[in-house]
Amino acid sequence: MRLTYSCVISVGLAAVGLSSAHAADDLTQPIVADLIQPAFDTLAHETAALADVAATSCHDATASDTALAEAYGRAFDAWITASIWRFGPTETDSRAFSLSFWPDNRGKIGKTVGALLRSEDTGILAADEFAQFSIAGKGFYALDYLMFDTQAQTLGSASYRCALVGAMTTDIAATATAIDADWSTGFAEQLSPPSARYQSQDEVRQELFKTLTTGLQVDEDLRLGRPLGSFDKPRPRRAEAWRSARSLRHLTLSLEALKPLAQSLAVGAPNLQDKLTRAFDKALRRAKALEDPQFAGVSDPASRFRVEALKQEVADIRALVAAELGPRLGVAAGFNALDGD
Repeated sequence: MRLTYSCVISVGLAAVGLSSAHAADDLTQPIVADLIQPAFDTLAHETAALADVAATSCHDATASDTALAEAYGRAFDAWITASIWRFGPTETDSRAFSLSFWPDNRGKIGKTVGALLRSEDTGILAADEFAQFSIAGKGFYALDYLMFDTQAQTLGSASYRCALVGAMTTDIAATATAIDADWSTGFAEQLSPPSARYQSQDEVRQELFKTLTTGLQVDEDLRLGRPLGSFDKPRPRRAEAWRSARSLRHLTLSLEALKPLAQSLAVGAPNLQDKLTRAFDKALRRAKALEDPQFAGVSDPASRFRVEALKQEVADIRALVAAELGPRLGVAAGFNALDGD
């Protein structure tokens, strides 16, 4: 079956009774004010900066285009941090999918971007036209392919490559700005029930717990599980953003974004907060010591075990969250698309 980030987020949650009661503001408002809104503010800022660099400083839109590559890296970092919040404004009009078409199991990104570079189609470069273009040619992963794929770097004239990057980054910035605006102009209030979206505090807890459990599952099953493959058939080129050597960085950024969410959800339970902190810190230490930015080591039996050990650390966090944090909040993760066919 096709596994996408978007199908991972369809995690079912079942209320199992409340073990403790927290006022809505105690739980949700710090998360919104300290985690969610700053993440999307940063995303809007960095993607606007990326679009500006693309418009003013692009030379050939390859990895050696230093100013563009650096701005791209900062904007992609901001997206990975913000991307754990896959509900509400990010899902409106498939915005997150537009920014983040990954995994791309059928190689649609390469086919779509490659076709544009070969044809030098100028008809899709205007912002209103590009906004309607295939998601396989949009977002961070299309930009990653254009700039860092060795074959794609040889396609298209420098002027067209920069024009296409301009269209891509303008679209990315517009999408990020729209998400940020929605959070700033009303959606945050929906997390204080009763509201049009959430009828009770239970539903808000479910949404936030789903964010945590889904993010951890993406890290374990997709960011680590896909490149690991099997011992006999490792899949290093299924790693996320392997062309730009960002695979390990994305895992680290995701864990760093999920850690304060887990700590916030455990408010009022200092022992559990300490357990969660130690579990995340253990995984992050292992990740930062790995020194394998593309997870290329999965193909080497002598180093593969280090990636497997990191995957187990993430699995341990998931187990702790399910066994202790879920019952405290009164929610439990149910079946989702990664649990079977």
